[in-house]
Amino acid sequence: MANRIFELMAPCHFGMESVLKREILDLGYEISQVEDGRVTFWGDAEAVCRANIFLRTTERILIKAGSFRAATFEELFQGTKAIPWENYIPLDGRFWVKKAGSVKSKLFSPTDVQSVMKKAMVERLKYAYGRDVIPETGSSYPLRVFLYKDQVTVGLDTTGDSLHKRGYRKLTARAPIEETLAAALIMLTPWKGDRILVDPFCGSGTFPIEAAMMAAHIAPGMNRSFLAEDWKELIPRKFWYSAMDEAAELVEDTVSVDIQGYDADGDVIRSARANAEAAGVGHLIHFQQRPVAELSHPKKYGFLITNPPYGERLEDKESLPALYAQLGVRYRMLDAWSAYIITSYEDVEKYMGRKADKNRKIYNGMLKTYYYQFLGPKPPRRSGDHGNGR
Repeated sequence: MANRIFELMAPCHFGMESVLKREILDLGYEISQVEDGRVTFWGDAEAVCRANIFLRTTERILIKAGSFRAATFEELFQGTKAIPWENYIPLDGRFWVKKAGSVKSKLFSPTDVQSVMKKAMVERLKYAYGRDVIPETGSSYPLRVFLYKDQVTVGLDTTGDSLHKRGYRKLTARAPIEETLAAALIMLTPWKGDRILVDPFCGSGTFPIEAAMMAAHIAPGMNRSFLAEDWKELIPRKFWYSAMDEAAELVEDTVSVDIQGYDADGDVIRSARANAEAAGVGHLIHFQQRPVAELSHPKKYGFLITNPPYGERLEDKESLPALYAQLGVRYRMLDAWSAYIITSYEDVEKYMGRKADKNRKIYNGMLKTYYYQFLGPKPPRRSGDHGNGR
């Protein structure tokens, strides 16, 4: 059982597929498909553990149980029943369709999809186990189902709480950016741990913390648990232990970095410090209460990576021009820096005083935002320079 090869599905933020694909390849797995908001790859039971612990930019890891066409509830029932659920779910397993999403499909009611699929699974497992009743007293096996143009894709959720919940963010500031998205946005830049990184609107500290974890090779899933740890028949415990040991051996938290987070609100900075301590990187980040009007750094070739206020609330909107104008002025005073700004505010380029070199549309939750990339000059190569990025 442990040597079985699964097709594993890793959902991500729309627009971040290329970053996640690179991460999966770096872990040593073969990609089977890249779609909008999802990368699928091949892996064994050990891959389930390693993907959950090491991948920074996916929301969860799903084992693909099956895929079939269904334009009617009868086709949905028969297609679900044809999946060999006994190969995944033990006799006492608790199972249900936790989430069903439908796009451009004839079947679009999530609750109906959920109940039809549950009935079909019960039928299959009663027959497979030769029982009149399935007890459902054991471990949890939630399913996530995607219907797209009448094609049904069924995944077993190995993760549980979304992977953006690293375990370090106990305290959050207003409208925090998800950890998985923050990591992906950093990975879209050329930043490496030997370069300067400053977030002038750091909020709960997500950008600096994710950057410090990357620099110190701290796996994002080291401080949390996963649903599939209880799936002993499918994923032996030894694989979780070996993946955690691998993660522990890679940590280099004595690395020398220049990562800074500023915010005008002192309470917010205290929260960010507490979060960084919980992530094991408090000693690698300099947090300071400082308004954007005082943004400065003596060195060249640094990176601003930030998620400034968007002005979702009307009363905040009025203050945005002044805020972005200050950011633009202070950025232009930095020597040869690059700036990466995610925001839904449309006048960023006007206040930065130049057109962005690159601009990428990204959905932050349900909000359409843009990732403006203002590229500074590259630093001259040092002899023997190889950086310390992974």
